[in-house]
Amino acid sequence: MDPRRAPGAFAGSPQMVKGPDAPRVDDPVLAHTPPRGIAAGAAVIREALKTMPAQPGVYRMLDRKGDGLYVGKARNLKSRVQNYAHPAGLSNRLRRMIAETAAVEIVVTHTEAEALLLECNMIKRLMPRYNVLLRDDKSFPFIHITAGHDFPQLTKYRGARTQDGSYFGPFASAGAVNRTLVTLQKAFLLRSCSDSIFAVRTRPCLLHQIKRCSAPCVGRISRDEYAALIDQARVFLAGRGDDVQQRLAAEMQAAAEILDFEAAALIRDRIRALSLVQGHQEIHVPGVVDADVIAAHQAGGQTCVQVFFFRGGQNWGNRSYFPSHDRQLSVEEVLTSFVGQFYDNRAKPPLVLLSHQLVEQELVQEALSLRGARVTLSAPRRGDKRKLVGRILATAREALGRRLSESASQRQLLDGVAIAFGLEGPLNRIEVYDNSHIQGTNAVGAMIVAGPDGFVKNAYRKFTIRGVAAVPAAFTATLTRTAAEADEAFAGGDDYGMMREVLQRRFARALKEDPERDRGTWPDLVLIDGGLGQLNIARGVFDELGINDIAIGAIAKGPDRNAGRERFFLPGRAPFTLDPRDSVLYFLQRLRDEAHRFAIGTHRAKRTKALGRSPLDKIDGVGARRKRALLHHFGSARAVARAGLGELERVASISKTVAKKVYDHFHNDG
Repeated sequence: MDPRRAPGAFAGSPQMVKGPDAPRVDDPVLAHTPPRGIAAGAAVIREALKTMPAQPGVYRMLDRKGDGLYVGKARNLKSRVQNYAHPAGLSNRLRRMIAETAAVEIVVTHTEAEALLLECNMIKRLMPRYNVLLRDDKSFPFIHITAGHDFPQLTKYRGARTQDGSYFGPFASAGAVNRTLVTLQKAFLLRSCSDSIFAVRTRPCLLHQIKRCSAPCVGRISRDEYAALIDQARVFLAGRGDDVQQRLAAEMQAAAEILDFEAAALIRDRIRALSLVQGHQEIHVPGVVDADVIAAHQAGGQTCVQVFFFRGGQNWGNRSYFPSHDRQLSVEEVLTSFVGQFYDNRAKPPLVLLSHQLVEQELVQEALSLRGARVTLSAPRRGDKRKLVGRILATAREALGRRLSESASQRQLLDGVAIAFGLEGPLNRIEVYDNSHIQGTNAVGAMIVAGPDGFVKNAYRKFTIRGVAAVPAAFTATLTRTAAEADEAFAGGDDYGMMREVLQRRFARALKEDPERDRGTWPDLVLIDGGLGQLNIARGVFDELGINDIAIGAIAKGPDRNAGRERFFLPGRAPFTLDPRDSVLYFLQRLRDEAHRFAIGTHRAKRTKALGRSPLDKIDGVGARRKRALLHHFGSARAVARAGLGELERVASISKTVAKKVYDHFHNDG
């Protein structure tokens, strides 16, 4: 199935509708054909209208390479798409989209609400450049009280809620749920260990010693007493914490009256833990029990959306979002797109409070209620709920102000790099490359990306070195003569060849996938961690690929690897240094260090994975059971390799045929 097509759960199937002279989307010539212009795009749309149904559905504009430009929904597809056939009155954003349109694809649905859900799903999957995009799609953690065990476990949970038990959340971050878990352990003494560990314990663990577990694993508490603690935890997490505290206060008083001061002190500590949780509830509004509060503030062509989670009347944290969108879109339009995408694959509370009225709010409310309980969207205008939304709107305003300030500082640093390197025009994307290996083993290359908003981590790339690209001997001799001062020799690996392979693969793919450089994936500056030799390698790769308009530089560690004494190498320019107190130098050091961190982390992960492999894995016919038998008999893979054929045949569950395969694998010189 084409990954660009919509899910089959909705009525109808994708239909490709093209203009009379529109080329095929899979035509390889398309990647090298110049844009057709707005008139041609409008002609494609007018031709598509001839066969377009007047039904609810989703439409998608495609460019000449078959990539999505824009996804939209409509109550009447024919009527809605008709607007694009006459671009004169449309915004510049939509006019640019029409100019790039080479085909139109549609999916018919039963209702407009279904179309809205499908639209949000397709936007999140396809990331079309002319839509509002919610780029952060991480799941939220929950607190999970397991089921199916005499002594249920209290634990953090993230992912699809397929396991039995009770879930409480979502929490805005792992830190928020971890802090709450620690407090709940102190308050209710519930176990957090896994069932397998629980089953084999013979004495209480450290958590029992520090009064965070009642040690049910060794019988320090009965099943009924533990069940009572579980019930109290559920009541508290459901928002009835006052009931739990009153009950505990009565138990503490009763224990004190019978002079059981140790039990009274333990209950006192539990009450304090509960008070600590409730004391951290900085925002609390009567009547807001299970709700999300979403507020958006717009300034400087950007929008910050703050989402606060309230469950059981408790504030379980917040998260900031900065969706990508056209500067001309209003805050209401951005918020509408955000809400649809945010709840596409997440559990929805019964109430969502909003800072602004959504575009087609009733339709969005109907769509969110389709697959579960009813969801109410409300933009309060007075009362306590309005005050709550106002406080969260102020949080969004402050967060956006900080981001704009950081972006301005980042822009100044990027401009400073351009000045220091003598480059023309603004720098919007810097790519930094580094390699990591030990004596040539588990070699990896790494690319990190920085731009006006800081590090672009979703653009980072890892390169497993497949086979070091050969560097011409004459070129290598030149490198060693000119770069002996700046480069380090790697005794077990060809660092030049590794960098050559990484750059060849990166930019050969860029030429193939984005030859017109209109996707924002091409760098303005390539920075190599190394000296003159690495710089010459990069220049050689660019010359081979015919790339002559990307700036290249290299950053070499200073004498004795001292930070602040780095030397910079640029084509046609003598090596130079920057003032040790220059903020641009600090910025370049951060870029270099981030590339190094990413490369080292990738290498360590690859090396750790390799440690779990065995030479026996490469032998056909030797699966997990036979490998285990060989290792149990001989003790190690090295001993297996040294064993004779007769010894191998004596191993239980190893036939003569398999023994011969194992022996030949290690002894066949051919």
